[in-house]
Amino acid sequence: MARSSVLPAFGLSFGISISALSLLVLLPFAMLLWTVSGMGWTGFWQTVSEPRTLAAVQLTLQTSFWAMLTNAVFGTLTAWVLVRYRFYGRNIINALVDLPFALPTAVTGVALATLYAPNGWLGCWFAPFDLKIAFTPIGIWIALVVVGLPFVVRSVQPVLEELSPEYEEAAAVLGAGRFTVFRRVLLPEILPALVTGAGMAFARATGEYGSVIFIAGNIPMQSEILPLIIAGKFELFDIQGAAAVSLFMLAISFVILLALNAWQWRLSKRGKKK
Repeated sequence: MARSSVLPAFGLSFGISISALSLLVLLPFAMLLWTVSGMGWTGFWQTVSEPRTLAAVQLTLQTSFWAMLTNAVFGTLTAWVLVRYRFYGRNIINALVDLPFALPTAVTGVALATLYAPNGWLGCWFAPFDLKIAFTPIGIWIALVVVGLPFVVRSVQPVLEELSPEYEEAAAVLGAGRFTVFRRVLLPEILPALVTGAGMAFARATGEYGSVIFIAGNIPMQSEILPLIIAGKFELFDIQGAAAVSLFMLAISFVILLALNAWQWRLSKRGKKK
């Protein structure tokens, strides 16, 4: 028998939540499936298996993965500094973490492109060594790191704030080194939040367009990202082709995010048992 909830109006709240979720999330995906269904399996596979599309998918997933790992390391370090230390300008740095959320993605892309271009402030230092950052996959990786860093920081920071530093001090007193303290004391506590933040950063990276389009160079088979493929098909009024590529990328991202969420759930469940 179902237990009655102490909170009132559960049925109404649940119905509104399901309706909003259906309208905002499920309905657009259903429309995507309906659009692709008109192509048939053969047409769908021919569209997503084009060499240019596969190269864009590979580049998008690779750069998103490496950006996720980079943000996992530096995002955790940034959250640690903001929580464990008190220094002048801490509030300013804390606010700067959210800057990629506030800025239009196009602004971020233009700023990075001008900064890392061969004649930019930083790019000019690499030009004599024939090293290019802008208009290469390296530039894409940098852009994805910038837009994904806040997800990891804001996911790990609250957990560190709740974790008393006395545990770390006790481990240090008992003779544990810094790496041992991190591996045995901190990491088990922050790992579920870290996986959640890394998953959100990866999801943002796979669909990022504005901040990447200006620094990527968009060279086919070299630095062309998947969102550009989709936008190009829309410009050619190939709605079914754009929907097919979108659905293909959605399926890949969903599988990866599902695996990350399952891992995060297992970590949380293991932590509750302890």
